[in-house]
Amino acid sequence: MKQRIQAVLIHDPLFTVVRDTPKEEVLYSDSYLAEIIEKKFYSIAEVAEWFGISDAKLRYYIKPFKEYIFLDQEVPPSTQAVIRLSFLAILKLRMIMLLKDEYRVKGLKELLGIDDVGRVNPRPHFSEETAVTVPDHLGEKVDILSNVLNQMLQTGLFEFKKKDDSETQIVVNEDFFKQRLVALPNDSNEQIEEIKAQTEKLIKDNEVLKDQIQDITTHKVKDIAVKLRERHIENVVVSELRAEALSQFESQNKIGLFKKLFYSSEIEKEKEHFISNYLKEHLYDRLELELADYYQANQLLK
Repeated sequence: MKQRIQAVLIHDPLFTVVRDTPKEEVLYSDSYLAEIIEKKFYSIAEVAEWFGISDAKLRYYIKPFKEYIFLDQEVPPSTQAVIRLSFLAILKLRMIMLLKDEYRVKGLKELLGIDDVGRVNPRPHFSEETAVTVPDHLGEKVDILSNVLNQMLQTGLFEFKKKDDSETQIVVNEDFFKQRLVALPNDSNEQIEEIKAQTEKLIKDNEVLKDQIQDITTHKVKDIAVKLRERHIENVVVSELRAEALSQFESQNKIGLFKKLFYSSEIEKEKEHFISNYLKEHLYDRLELELADYYQANQLLK
């Protein structure tokens, strides 16, 4: 029923207002739609009962909208005293009832193009789908598109091709491109080959450069690790030599417990002087020996 109502009211001005609002669903879901017969006509009393209003109220809303509710081509079996309503008339009345609180009678008349004396706007309110009038300028546009299409085909770049029995498409003419490529002068072919060779060379150079960067990065990491290790070895050697120098200084000067308790600044100076001389004498040889062992162990001989 929803699809039928939409088809019947497709061009109705009030239906345009009702659409896409909660009122549209009310229009489709009224209970009377389950028992209504589209080709029959119904009395005011029957329709008023369906709408849940009095006969007088329904007549009140029929009177100002007769030109809209009853189409010229629709001749219901009505008299001045008895009005019979068709399926379409009932739908129109239902939309009036749904919109009356929001637009009032005056607003509804403006929507329908009905003036103060009840005359309908010269534009009739067709409810059924009508034929579409083709604009006069459409033929001119068709001619322009036809000329454009002909020019495209004349270039040879495109051709008609049937996809199946019922469909024809415009596709790129591959033979045209093949012929043009064959017809290229020798200079063009040589240029293409030269560009191709240069491109391949650039790709190779890029790979070589990439490998070089990788090697540099790897060696740099190794160099940092080696320098850190060398610094560590140097610190260890210095520490060992200081310990040796201190031991020899104490042995040579026989510093006992009493002297340690009353250590003088003079003794401290002598000790530091002794250690300094000891480092100068032994550091280079000892460090060279330790580093040589390290390089040999790690196969990093310089």
